[in-house]
Amino acid sequence: METEKYIIVNEKDEPIGNKELEEITPNDIYRVSALWIENSKGEVLLARRSLNKKNDPGKWGPAVAGTVEVGEDYESNIYKEAEEEIGLKSKKFQKFRKVRNHGKHNYFCQWYYLQIDKPIDYFKIQEEEVEEIAWFPKDELEKEFKNNPEKFLISFGKNLEYFKDLK
Repeated sequence: METEKYIIVNEKDEPIGNKELEEITPNDIYRVSALWIENSKGEVLLARRSLNKKNDPGKWGPAVAGTVEVGEDYESNIYKEAEEEIGLKSKKFQKFRKVRNHGKHNYFCQWYYLQIDKPIDYFKIQEEEVEEIAWFPKDELEKEFKNNPEKFLISFGKNLEYFKDLK
């Protein structure tokens, strides 16, 4: 099996090289795309990472996220990841905002947004990546994050802020 290579970028999000996952250091900046999904009731669809993941196993995060590989851009990556991780295809995502994350992981994240009214069983999860998905009422989600931040990705509080006032 061919090893995936990821795009390494500079502080301006310009490609400067490629590395395999194991070669990426805390000084490297890479690219991530992520999809925030809400329904018309104001609930947010979250995915809990597989318990077998190397980074942050079992933590709740956005419905879809993926590291951009060589040969992809943010947009092609998010559509690929949405289909692979939760079986979502033939939908148009709204480009939202690009943010920079510093810390344990160092990356640019291009956010996309989708409003969709589908029951949980509409989605088909990729078990190697996703343990489970669930709809969360936004107000309950904010309380849960405040009371139990360890259940969520470290960047999740920022995610809630980005999408707080989105209608």
